[in-house]
Amino acid sequence: MSLRVFNTLTRAKEEFVPLTPGYVGMYCCGPTVYDHAHIGHAKLYVAMDMVVRYLRHRGYRVRYVMNITDVGHLTDDADSGEDKVARRAAAERVDPMELVETYTRSFFEDMDALKVQRPNIAPRASAHIPEQIEMVRQLLEKGFAYEVDGAVYFDVTRAPEYGKLSGRRLEDLEAGARVDVDPNKRNPGDFLLWRPAAPGHILRWPSPWGWGYPGWHLECSAMARRYLGETFDIHGGGLENIFPHNEDEVAQSEAANGCPFARYWIHVNSLTVGGQKMGKSLGNAIYIKDALKRWTPEGIRFFILSTHYRSVLDVTDDALAAAEAGVRRLNTALRLAEEAIAAGRDGQAGLGQALEEARQRFHEAMDDDFNTASAIAALFDLARELNSALASGTGARLEDLKEVVATFRTMAGDVLGLVRDDSAEADQELSRHLMEILISLRSTLRARKEFALADEIRERLAAAGIELEDRPGETVWRRRT
Repeated sequence: MSLRVFNTLTRAKEEFVPLTPGYVGMYCCGPTVYDHAHIGHAKLYVAMDMVVRYLRHRGYRVRYVMNITDVGHLTDDADSGEDKVARRAAAERVDPMELVETYTRSFFEDMDALKVQRPNIAPRASAHIPEQIEMVRQLLEKGFAYEVDGAVYFDVTRAPEYGKLSGRRLEDLEAGARVDVDPNKRNPGDFLLWRPAAPGHILRWPSPWGWGYPGWHLECSAMARRYLGETFDIHGGGLENIFPHNEDEVAQSEAANGCPFARYWIHVNSLTVGGQKMGKSLGNAIYIKDALKRWTPEGIRFFILSTHYRSVLDVTDDALAAAEAGVRRLNTALRLAEEAIAAGRDGQAGLGQALEEARQRFHEAMDDDFNTASAIAALFDLARELNSALASGTGARLEDLKEVVATFRTMAGDVLGLVRDDSAEADQELSRHLMEILISLRSTLRARKEFALADEIRERLAAAGIELEDRPGETVWRRRT
């Protein structure tokens, strides 16, 4: 069976055929590094990690590129001229690059903890200003852009296919444009390629149009071209980025390059918390660091992958507890099989048919637009057959057990990242228990007004790189990044 993926560009499942046989060029919109990553980031990047892992499992050589946005990311007000990194750096009174380094390290620390394999290349927007300036120059030269007082805009009316990714028509966009649209724009839907910066702006670079910095959409086009070529196979990202970000990427890239941009677009749906949209303004944002104090990395991955990547995922304690139980069942079955092999117990029950069915169902599910929910169901059925054989009076054949272990480690481990490292899990569990004991002891000391001893616990933990935060009714801890 061939691999079929849902292509946002065509709104249909299509057979995946890469440009170059055996090779896949893949790009994914990366994080804006001005804060710690939250569980919504986990949903996106675990899903993208699963796609890369499965492509490699299928034998493809994958070059996976994921950018780091450290400049040029606008706030929700697209015409405000504010840059999230610069704004946060000013608020914390640190250099923007210091802020970027802190949160870039924090992001990859979280991704490593969740077993998200690192991209082959993680380029930064600030390190690719020349490439972005060159793309702007090309767009001006070809008549797709215009300059007004140091600002360069893309003229959407020059792109007849503008809206083909999002399905939005240009006339609808113009009809719905705000009254207070930028007066320098020729058309309400035009977007900034290069933004002029005042002398006091922290992040700015010299350009043919004066000192400024690139628009948010430009970086992905420039860096994808730099590392994957003018046309490449897969572009991934969050569903919320289809418009305007991805749409603008397509328009400016195809205008500059004169050829198709990404051939397949894979978009991951959003995440809610208890049925509500997650957001810092709503007070329900869950940072990955906090989630990992309650749940294992494999449990979080199981939770994310138990639902199709194009479906909305709702975060609840019950759902995560069920995911922990599910991943525990799979790993327990694997451990029992490995123990039987180590003991040399050669039984009579055959697992050949169950193995073949599980492999076939797993690959059929993954080939059907990466249907991880059905793939996991196939693994559960294999685990049930395994447990039944081990519990029978005759036991399971040793050769079959070895095949089961290899299959679990490949499909549940290499592809889905659900196989636990027992020693790492034990260390993590021990850390959680020790912190619970120390926090409880500190609370008792404070209640007894023994503040010196309570402060000593906080100070010694801080010296070890662990911060305590007292909140109403609880104390939470995190490792300092």
